[in-house]
Amino acid sequence: MTKTTDTKSLDSNRFVSSDKLAGVSLVLLAIGFVIAVMLSNLLFNGWKIDLTENKLFTLSEGTKKVLSSIEEPINLYLFFSDQASEDLQSLRGYAQRVREMLREFEDRSNGKLKLSEFDPIPFSEDEDQAAQYGLQGVSAGIGEDPLYLGLVGTNTIGDEQNIPFFAPGRESFLEYDLAKLVSNLATPERTKIGLLSGVNVAGAIDPRTGQPSPPWMVVEQARGLFDVQEIDQSATQIEDDISLLWLIHPSGLSEETLYGIDQYLLAGGKALIFVDPLAEVAPGEPMAQGMPPQPGASTLDKMFNAWGLEFLIDQVVLDPIYALSVSGPGGQPLKHPGIIGATDRAIDNDDIITAELETINVSAAGHLNVNEQSSLLMQPLISSSDGGETVESMLYQFSQDPTALFDQFDGNSSARVIAARFSGPIKTAFPEGRPADVDVSEADSQGANSEAFPEHLLESVVDSQMVIVADVDFLSDRMWVQVQSFFGQRIPSAFADNGNFVVNALDNLTGSADLISVRSRGTANRPFTLVDGMRVSAEAQYRETEQSLQTELTSLEQRLGELQSNRQEGSDTMSFTPQQQTELDRFLQERSRIRTELRAVRRNLDQDIDRLGTLLKAVNIGLVPLLILLFGVLVHFGKRSVRSNA
Repeated sequence: MTKTTDTKSLDSNRFVSSDKLAGVSLVLLAIGFVIAVMLSNLLFNGWKIDLTENKLFTLSEGTKKVLSSIEEPINLYLFFSDQASEDLQSLRGYAQRVREMLREFEDRSNGKLKLSEFDPIPFSEDEDQAAQYGLQGVSAGIGEDPLYLGLVGTNTIGDEQNIPFFAPGRESFLEYDLAKLVSNLATPERTKIGLLSGVNVAGAIDPRTGQPSPPWMVVEQARGLFDVQEIDQSATQIEDDISLLWLIHPSGLSEETLYGIDQYLLAGGKALIFVDPLAEVAPGEPMAQGMPPQPGASTLDKMFNAWGLEFLIDQVVLDPIYALSVSGPGGQPLKHPGIIGATDRAIDNDDIITAELETINVSAAGHLNVNEQSSLLMQPLISSSDGGETVESMLYQFSQDPTALFDQFDGNSSARVIAARFSGPIKTAFPEGRPADVDVSEADSQGANSEAFPEHLLESVVDSQMVIVADVDFLSDRMWVQVQSFFGQRIPSAFADNGNFVVNALDNLTGSADLISVRSRGTANRPFTLVDGMRVSAEAQYRETEQSLQTELTSLEQRLGELQSNRQEGSDTMSFTPQQQTELDRFLQERSRIRTELRAVRRNLDQDIDRLGTLLKAVNIGLVPLLILLFGVLVHFGKRSVRSNA
């Protein structure tokens, strides 16, 4: 008996010692954790690990190069309404995202960027300063103070660049917008663009009337933003100080001019090119004497072949889905499959050029592709729908009835690329060297020295950057803008985004290669895809019932109105015949029933989602901690059981 008692006492002392040891271990573990945190702050200060799916907090290599190339100090001023946005958590979350990105820019700039933050409280000097800088205050509601979330940058020579308001919808382009602002301040010179056009787009004297014709609005807009210099079609060289070549309808260019373009692009020049299988704004030669001029075609087939780029000059794209209406016989609107209004999925929402565009109009457009031998990467910007087809340009040209073009569909439907970004190495279209007519003696005769024609290039020295559009009519005013004259001033009113596409393309391509390489990123917003899916499912389930009830309610209210208008003539406003009164009571009861059912349907629309929300809260608040606690208890008693058995 004594031996048994001693054994139990020994086991009890052993358990007490174990509990004390466990307590001491926990204290030591806590002390070790604190020491580890202090050491990590000292040893790993500035170290960052980005574990987000789209690397949201990691700057791209292009941005890093832009920041490392800054030579003079740049000041950045962030204006955010911190106090006024206390109840707007989504805006505050995005403001924090902007702030973190700006601080990352500041850290990577080698001290060249200095970030300052201001809270423009109403009627304060900071608010006045924000307004002077051109920042936009957004109203959160009637009677609410304006909210600011904008950025201003200044350099040492007094230039200013701003982002009036950081719209959350542009979060995927946040890095690009910031890098562009910094790049513009680091290199403030006005960008020079060379315009070489086979169509009179820049404005000139009309030989038929002797009167000056205004420039196309797209060129007028570009002149307000860039230094646009016209290049003669007979030029044999594109100057090195041209940041971008804007090539429109290159029809009938000489070999010498093509060679100059070829070498410019191989030397690292960038280009925005418009070609067309049937340019309705560029009349060519008449087919017979006495006939009107026919629409002309344009291409760069010699270069396209060398680059592995496919453009069929005798094919026009038709699209039954995005076909626009034209005036038919008797003014009747008819769908024209060759005049396309690209929207929605036809426009790339991930490229900075087209991200915020809604509608692009084209007419008798061609389509682009690359072959297997091409080293170019093609990124479609504008495409037809999946129902897109092609028809021979000659057949299209002489088709009098737009509806007859639908008969040309042969079932070979697919999305056709109308405009695209091309990047990558390219080879010369003149492997045997410059044309014989282009030599140093010609340069001397034009007053240039022998350096006017540098060494012949066989391939690009850097990856080429081009945007090519297979439609010249794209640029004409009739496709995207109405222009009115107001006291001699031309006032444009755009109904499509063609002009914005050109300005965005010029702006993007004239940036440095590093800036062009900054693509759209993911967003920090992580949607509840299961909840969204349930919402769509619930809407599909109840929408039909809701619409049916709404239609029934509308019809019933119309009958009530008719009943009230057919009351006994000569009686007061509340007098009905017994039959009318009975029918009125029935209508009112029916309307009450329908309204009750309609409210129930709308309430049930979110019922499944509410249940899911409750379940998620229960899981996160109660179940997960309970499972952790249960696991800990099992581990604890498991250890005690092992010790007891020992």
